[in-house]
Amino acid sequence: MLIREATADDWAAIWPFFHEITAAGDTFTFPVDLDRESGRGWWMLNAPNRTVVAVDDDGTVLGTAKMNNNQHGNGAHVASASYMVDPAHGGRGVGRALVEHTLDWARAQGFRGMQFNAVAATNTHAVRLYERLGFGVVGTVPDAFRHPEHGYVALHVMYRAL
Repeated sequence: MLIREATADDWAAIWPFFHEITAAGDTFTFPVDLDRESGRGWWMLNAPNRTVVAVDDDGTVLGTAKMNNNQHGNGAHVASASYMVDPAHGGRGVGRALVEHTLDWARAQGFRGMQFNAVAATNTHAVRLYERLGFGVVGTVPDAFRHPEHGYVALHVMYRAL
């Protein structure tokens, strides 16, 4: 697996699983009705922020990540990131590789930590992965996420020092 900078041409491969994941409404706080162009604006970041894709040997896009400063001004020293793995390629370590890649990027850019602002407590797979990679839950906001199946559930704020 190779992780590389995403290009405009990669959006055609990202969009189908991006749309499936966001429309499901069970993990991301994105609008569930994003169209293709609006979705591109939410995901494909411009420098100095970054969007990458994880591809296999034949160039198939397996997943993607976007990384950026979490805040501006006096909070700009903390990074943030978001991840999507194509459900057809889950269970292959793609998510872990993307998280590790974003941590390496954040360190290289001089960030002092990485923070995830809104991890649905019901997204137990992601929470476990982040905890295994050194993140901790630093706060939980009750009923902050409207899950389509479970109703109102908590959102975790997760952080890791770099």
